[in-house]
Amino acid sequence: MSDRPHVHNFYNETTIDFGHSHLMSGTTSYDIPYGNSHIHSYRGVTTVNNAHVHYFSGVTGPEIPLPSGGHTHQYQGTTTFNNGHTHNYNSLTGNEKYPRLF
Repeated sequence: MSDRPHVHNFYNETTIDFGHSHLMSGTTSYDIPYGNSHIHSYRGVTTVNNAHVHYFSGVTGPEIPLPSGGHTHQYQGTTTFNNGHTHNYNSLTGNEKYPRLF
């Protein structure tokens, strides 16, 4: 587990439902202790497609070490119900980043 506060960027495409998909991107919260590991929360709004958006939020799974150093997290879920449907997503965050706290 990283000893320094950090975040992760994320970027993915939702499932194709009702003939279209949406893109999701953002930055997670700082790390939240979870057993011998940690998790992150995330939330956001998808890109506009077919004249609507969806909202999403959740928490990642625990850290997954990367062979080149650092780690990633899996995140998955379902968007809000808008325009008669939802979309699913399942992806991995980018490697850890150490932004300045102040």
